[in-house]
Amino acid sequence: MGEKNLGENIGSDKKPIKRYYLWGVERWYPNRGLNEEQQQRLIDKKNRLDALRPFPSAALNRLRQDMAVEWTYNSNSIEGNTLSLRETRVVLQDGLTIGGKTLREHFEAINHNKAIAWLEERVVPGYAVSEADILVLHKMVMSSIDDEFGGRFRTGRVQITGANFIPPNPLKVPDLLTELLSWVCHNPQNLDPVSLSAVFHHRFVWVHPFFDGNGRTGRLAMNMILISLGYPPIIILRTDRNKYYRALNEANQGQFEKLMLLFFQGAERSLELYLSALGKGYDDYLPLNLVANDPAVPYGQEYLSLLARRGELEAFKEGRVWYSNTKAVKRYMNR
Repeated sequence: MGEKNLGENIGSDKKPIKRYYLWGVERWYPNRGLNEEQQQRLIDKKNRLDALRPFPSAALNRLRQDMAVEWTYNSNSIEGNTLSLRETRVVLQDGLTIGGKTLREHFEAINHNKAIAWLEERVVPGYAVSEADILVLHKMVMSSIDDEFGGRFRTGRVQITGANFIPPNPLKVPDLLTELLSWVCHNPQNLDPVSLSAVFHHRFVWVHPFFDGNGRTGRLAMNMILISLGYPPIIILRTDRNKYYRALNEANQGQFEKLMLLFFQGAERSLELYLSALGKGYDDYLPLNLVANDPAVPYGQEYLSLLARRGELEAFKEGRVWYSNTKAVKRYMNR
């Protein structure tokens, strides 16, 4: 289907998008990302964050350390690592080992944390993620776990338990990844940063470039894109693991709504975390059961939870608990 090096010009200052297998994002993905309200909520929070620049170095370094631990814990836990958040922190910040945990689990935590440090040092505004970056990330993720295949594309077919697709022929992997990265660079549909990273992540998982470590590498790479566009990294929470996998499976069928919502909620949560640590953030946010007790709020906890899950109410999630405040409820009521 199609010929290698078939391309199309997108703008005079960029090379044409390379189309090797005509995966046709224009055909299977609606020409839109987040809705206008969601985009505006993120833009407003990002503008508040940008107004605080330059960030105090001590506060920023502490925030990055805390985010790296949480990011590492959640990303590894999604893949089956049994280290708790506290144990992950002990391994990374105290350099200790945890009794009863495998050596691989320790390496997964250490490797992922090193990969975060590497990308944070490397990525600057406007940075274009390359195939070489993907290979470096994977090599770091798999260090001392599978050095033979770390940083190398898979050479055989694979099947994914619980997924509703079969990854493409390994011979197509390098070209498909090149095409995907070219599409991200051009962004011909002018998607917002969060939607762009969501589509990239879905397609990366579909290509499944490696025998192992695709999820961790894909989540690191998608955050390289976000950071290059001025957004903090998105953390997919362990408690949202099943929701995350269902959203990816639905995206395989061209239904991206749940994946977009998950990424939107992750982006909003990260922006609030940064605002809280570096300025004025969500210090006044409360669990929804307390918000519902406010006489000014006409809704019960269950309805507020439904609005939060739909992304209609400004809220963020910690563990299994949603947080919001009365002001956010009033904004929803006055829409």
